[in-house]
Amino acid sequence: MARIRLMHDQRSRNNDIALWIVLVLSFLLIFSIALFGTLMGLPWRRWLPGAESCTSFFGGIRAAVYSFISYLL
Repeated sequence: MARIRLMHDQRSRNNDIALWIVLVLSFLLIFSIALFGTLMGLPWRRWLPGAESCTSFFGGIRAAVYSFISYLL
């Protein structure tokens, strides 16, 4: 019984690490798109889902990351 519980804990830990990796990579991707759009003066909020109604830079990125993650899951 203890061995089954240990294997389940290890799988859960691996899933948590994988989710964090996906979250960080998607944040970096969306951040680079938003930064590029801002520096070039382009309307990047229209490109990303969820960021249309946000007024702050990081608020738009956060909304876009959450929307993107919900599409993945």
